[in-house]
Amino acid sequence: MTNKKQDLIAEKSQDLNNDGVDRRGFLKCMAWAGTGLVWTMRGGIPASRAFAKLHGKDDRKSGDFSFVQISDSHIGFNKPANPDVTSTLQLAIDKINAMQHKPDFIIHTGDLTQLSKPSEFDTLDQVLKGASPKQIYFVPGEHDMLADNGEEYLQRYGKGTKGTGWYSFDHKGVHFVGLINVANLKAGGMGSLGHEQLEWLEDDLKGRADSTPIVLFAHIPLWTIYPDWGWGTDDSEQALSYVRRFGSVTVLNGHIHQIMQKVEGRISFHTAVSTAFPQPTPGTAPSAGPMKVPADQLQRVLGITDVNYLISGRSLAIVDSALGDSGSASLGNGASARRVESIRGAR
Repeated sequence: MTNKKQDLIAEKSQDLNNDGVDRRGFLKCMAWAGTGLVWTMRGGIPASRAFAKLHGKDDRKSGDFSFVQISDSHIGFNKPANPDVTSTLQLAIDKINAMQHKPDFIIHTGDLTQLSKPSEFDTLDQVLKGASPKQIYFVPGEHDMLADNGEEYLQRYGKGTKGTGWYSFDHKGVHFVGLINVANLKAGGMGSLGHEQLEWLEDDLKGRADSTPIVLFAHIPLWTIYPDWGWGTDDSEQALSYVRRFGSVTVLNGHIHQIMQKVEGRISFHTAVSTAFPQPTPGTAPSAGPMKVPADQLQRVLGITDVNYLISGRSLAIVDSALGDSGSASLGNGASARRVESIRGAR
């Protein structure tokens, strides 16, 4: 393992009991992670509604398909921020399985494991076997490439992919692209796609109609959130230049363990919460890393994302729900997931 990677994992795995995060900063982070919103995209303009107002008996009567995003499971992590990350991942899977309308598949946006050990991947696989959607798409996080530059990850999840694991697929009229921006992680942690992958992406998108909905997913955000902590991808602008011609583009990321959203023209960006532990709000702590919260509040800052897409309307909306969200299926002490959802007639 290189010294750079050792330093990076040491920083990310530090015990932040004395993390310098004031309670005001924590509450702001909690508000992002614990509040569910449904985002509907029409003509590149987002509209949102509270998750609790929608997630009920008529939560997804319409829409042609849905999928769920989970992120940053960090299987193998056992610090005070969450000494049992396997259980909170299981709660996320239970929440997915309890959905009235079953999603078509799951996307995991990286940091499946803490130290990329085979035993950690084994544990992850065992939990995910219990998910009702049997198709799961992955991209790695930097923690999945620590021990062996991603060889174990690629052996398990990289069949049919290109390079360090990038690939694309189509599902019911939507084109999905999984990008790798952690393989050549630079000092400070800024993500990088690299020339070879960018050339592949440009070629992959050629010949597709401008009306094709595009979903890009990668671990580190494809927009610059906080460069001091490496929360961005230094060559993402070139990648985004290839998708700006499309009428509907959604970008899903993890890495920062909290919800942030923005819209640039017809591109909508969303980062997901973790199923393992929260991180501080940018700038409120000396560095990024696991943030310890009171045990009875942990599940309120973890989550999943559920995505439902209406093909005829070319619209997307996103629901972020905490594992302990009472507006969703009750799971006792919960975890969370992200749903991207398109709703017929949403305004």
